[in-house]
Amino acid sequence: MNRSGGNMIDRFFQIAEFGHDITLWLLVLLSIFSLAFILERFFTLMKVSRESDKVSEKVRDILKANQLNEVEDLAKDKDSLEGQAVSYALRHLKERGPEGLEEIFSSYALVEKPQLEKRLNFLATVGSNAPFIGLLGTVFGVMDAFKQLANAQPDQAMVMLGISKALIATAIGLAVAIPAVIAYNYFQRKVRGIMGSLESVRDLCLAYARSKKRA
Repeated sequence: MNRSGGNMIDRFFQIAEFGHDITLWLLVLLSIFSLAFILERFFTLMKVSRESDKVSEKVRDILKANQLNEVEDLAKDKDSLEGQAVSYALRHLKERGPEGLEEIFSSYALVEKPQLEKRLNFLATVGSNAPFIGLLGTVFGVMDAFKQLANAQPDQAMVMLGISKALIATAIGLAVAIPAVIAYNYFQRKVRGIMGSLESVRDLCLAYARSKKRA
């Protein structure tokens, strides 16, 4: 092997000496941020979802009673996204008529959805990349372990100990990724449910607007 190739390999082994610890600390840092975002999104979306469930119950009652005029009562609920949307829609209906009512709901959904999905991209990124970061740390650890083993010529127990330490990075990577993926899927399901409730309220408001127009 020529000198340049040998120097490159030496540099890789030098990187491996610190790379294993760096990846471990990186995974610990990602786990802290991931846990913080999971807790923040959990409490935020649970609150929004509870209000959305209440609105869904009201919508079911309106449909069962076939009393579209009760849609106006939904606008009094300022705590829910649906109530705010209905409030904007009814104001538009009163001032400008039914034209553009559907666009009001669509615009409102486009504004609110990114707020509901805030930090979910981070969880998706952690869930998909943390195992690879852990694997990289394991590769660094194995490289460093074999270099030390070659220099020190230890017994079999030392070989196994060095490899087992290297595998810690992969285990931590999976431990960080799995909760992030589970949380991401759970929160996405919550967001879809909230948006579905908003769509049902939109359709109900459109039906209400048509009935008022006929009247």
